[in-house]
Amino acid sequence: MEEGLLVKAREETDGGKKSFTWGVFVEEAKKVGYIAGPMVAVNFSLQLITVIPLMMVGHLGELALSSTAMATSLCGVTGFSLLVGLAGGLETLCGQAYGAQQYRKLGVYTYSAMISLTLVCIPISFVWISMEKLLIFIGQDPIISHEAGRYAACLIPGLFGYALLQPLMKFLQTQSLIITMLLSALTTLCFHIPLCWVFVFKFGFGNIGAAFAISISYWFNVIFLGTYVKFSPLCKSTRVPFSKEALQGIGEFLRLAVPSAIMVCLKWWSFELMILLSGLLPNPQLETSVLSICLTTVSLHSKISFGIAAAASTRVSNELGAGRPQAVRLAVITVMIMAGTEMGIASSALSVCRYIVGYAYSNVKEVVDYMAAMAPLICFSVIVDGLQGVLTGVARGCGWQHIGAYVNLGAFYIGGIPIAILLGFVLQFRGRGLWLGIMAGTVIQTTILSTITARTNWEKQAKIARDRIFQKKSVFNF
Repeated sequence: MEEGLLVKAREETDGGKKSFTWGVFVEEAKKVGYIAGPMVAVNFSLQLITVIPLMMVGHLGELALSSTAMATSLCGVTGFSLLVGLAGGLETLCGQAYGAQQYRKLGVYTYSAMISLTLVCIPISFVWISMEKLLIFIGQDPIISHEAGRYAACLIPGLFGYALLQPLMKFLQTQSLIITMLLSALTTLCFHIPLCWVFVFKFGFGNIGAAFAISISYWFNVIFLGTYVKFSPLCKSTRVPFSKEALQGIGEFLRLAVPSAIMVCLKWWSFELMILLSGLLPNPQLETSVLSICLTTVSLHSKISFGIAAAASTRVSNELGAGRPQAVRLAVITVMIMAGTEMGIASSALSVCRYIVGYAYSNVKEVVDYMAAMAPLICFSVIVDGLQGVLTGVARGCGWQHIGAYVNLGAFYIGGIPIAILLGFVLQFRGRGLWLGIMAGTVIQTTILSTITARTNWEKQAKIARDRIFQKKSVFNF
């Protein structure tokens, strides 16, 4: 079944010259949905790998929960976000190579990414080993810092597993082998839940047992996907033996991967900075709790937009590599319509439930009422953040990571964060002000990316993609 869908997905639509009709839209929507639907489940499953241990550790007491939450946040900021960003370079290279039928290059690019991400893990590991000292240095509680440091150190094997997992996932995603990723993610999650319980409670390892379980589960996922790539006939044309080409391709990979990482990390860090700033407000416990809940709510929804963004990246990169600019234009219009529809539904549902959604996180009436007051802002954030996520997927498919990095730098660090500080502290809007500031950054980001996408010459982009894959010249300009 998967092979048949892949063949259909590769078919050219009338030489790329079909007009935009309802039938053409439905055909493209099916291709997008085939990728986006399973990718949403994959994203949620990966998120639960870290959420479930946190829930279990929460039953061990406040110290275990607070230290694990702190370590999880810092490990995400200093490590996992960087690996996710770097792997984004493969969405351009592998996606366009697949569209251009340069199948061997997918394997070479993936090896280059694995080597690069593994090497990046080495300095990150030293940071995690020193996390206890770093936390104490910035004034955190020594006991919490000690436990957080132990947790981070025990998570280092998982970091290296994640460095291999991300390239494998991009390798399969760009070929639309999504069902395999879905089965792997769900199987890993089913394996992870009892494993985590055993390590945390049965063996009595406590919070470090959760770190061990996460590490083992990441490696389980790597083994599952690696075995599939090794033996599946669907990967026969893209599966290549390791060679010196992988080492030679590191430079080409990093030219896209580094700006991709900057693009991802700049936004990720801006939200973490907002939570830290909320701790400086009057009544910091209330403000931090509510903003954390708001961020969690938007983050949960983002897993849906990430799925659509993955579909956008795959469809755009494949069609650019194939030299079909009209098909790219169709794909972009389709994903934006689908994303806008989904986000409108999600935002409306959240608005209807605004008076009860707070009870999902807290029984404190003050928190629930504050969440109800913040609901209109969250609803707007769901729409804007979702749209920018999909536009970022289009950018990765085109190879615009360097543009995305500049956009995020300007939108959040020149626009959003200063506005958040002005509204939150100077004008005394407090938590609402901080959230409004970050929303302003997201609006700026979305506006710029929308303008760039709307004004793009897709014929030129198709030529750039073909030149990149066939190495006629090094093309990374817009």
